[in-house]
Amino acid sequence: MLDQKIHQPDRYDMGMRRFGRMNWLGLQALAGREVMRFLVVWTQTLAAPLVTAGLFLAVFSLAIGPARGEVLGVPFIQFLAPGILMMTVIQNSFANTSSSIVISKVQGNIVDTLMPPLSPLELVLGYLAGGVARGLVVGVVISLALWVTLGLGVARPMWLLAFLTLGAVLLGAIGIAAGIISNKFDQIAAITNFIVVPLSFLSGTFYSISGLPPVLETISRFNPVFYLIDGARYGMIGASDASPVLGLVVVSSTALAVCLLCWVWLRSGYRLKP
Repeated sequence: MLDQKIHQPDRYDMGMRRFGRMNWLGLQALAGREVMRFLVVWTQTLAAPLVTAGLFLAVFSLAIGPARGEVLGVPFIQFLAPGILMMTVIQNSFANTSSSIVISKVQGNIVDTLMPPLSPLELVLGYLAGGVARGLVVGVVISLALWVTLGLGVARPMWLLAFLTLGAVLLGAIGIAAGIISNKFDQIAAITNFIVVPLSFLSGTFYSISGLPPVLETISRFNPVFYLIDGARYGMIGASDASPVLGLVVVSSTALAVCLLCWVWLRSGYRLKP
């Protein structure tokens, strides 16, 4: 009688992760793909935001700049510049992550991202890497343009870098969430037009909230994007409407909460898996 051999499972069964706690190679590949997505079309993703920011500054400067007095102790155009900078950074970070996921859905290749041995945390970090990189590159380009054209330096570089990074993380995470719940481009456009843009415009970008009626000022302080705009202003010109430390706490907490939501949705396959 032939000896019956009891099957012993291999050390690594099919589908078992073989990379330890973090798949650094896979994370690097996903992050690299997300960065290359915006670099190959740099005229749309880097040059266009610079032009848009320049137009905002030019229009406001020509229209009301000469007639407007100082705001927070600085000329109006210098008060306006940090808000335009942060607004452009967060909008580009959101666009990078949200468009990546929706394009994959529309083209039917989202499975190429879901099938590799990448954990939900690695997926969140990989997508965020592209959004943060695009936001920071745009921020650097606009900051250099402001220095060249307006002679506007940076009063507190580390504070500015911290808020720009947190802003890119927060809106990048919101972009991931928006991409997950959206199946078509018009749904992403609706989120952009009715949520992201209003939050950017109504967060003290073009004005100081100290001049608002008390009710509107209180409402503005519940908007995390306000703290991003205000923090960028503190980092660039050294003046702000709110405490920068409070801003860091509010923005960090909000970004962590949104990232956790993205992790939960990616872990469950919400609106991604049939």
